[in-house]
Amino acid sequence: MTLRKAKQIIETGKEYIGTPYLFDAAAGRTDRFDCSSFVQYVYAAHGISLPRTSRQQFQAGNPVPLSSVRRGDLLFFTTPKRTNLSGIQRIGHVAIFIGNNSILHTSRVEKKVAIASLSPYWNTKIIGARRVIG
Repeated sequence: MTLRKAKQIIETGKEYIGTPYLFDAAAGRTDRFDCSSFVQYVYAAHGISLPRTSRQQFQAGNPVPLSSVRRGDLLFFTTPKRTNLSGIQRIGHVAIFIGNNSILHTSRVEKKVAIASLSPYWNTKIIGARRVIG
């Protein structure tokens, strides 16, 4: 993974801070995002094609141990509705890791594109990480 590409992706994502959240927002739409449409759009702007949903995105790229996560990696989380499901069905959220224990994402929690700390809430919901850059 190139540090430069990760930095560019994060900077593009930050341009959308404050953009409202809308569950099941259409792919390519930039006036509203859900978590996976946001990730899909930001990475596509840098030539990285990702599938539409968080569960599909979890199957892209390469798995990364949480101890080795770097800026630009995708982090995947469960949600209250999916906690008791098994396997890939537990995944209900995706975010971009931006370093310093923080993620760039949009969710029902913030209701807009925002930077959030992994602690305390998101650390308890994390399922895995994938590297799709490089």
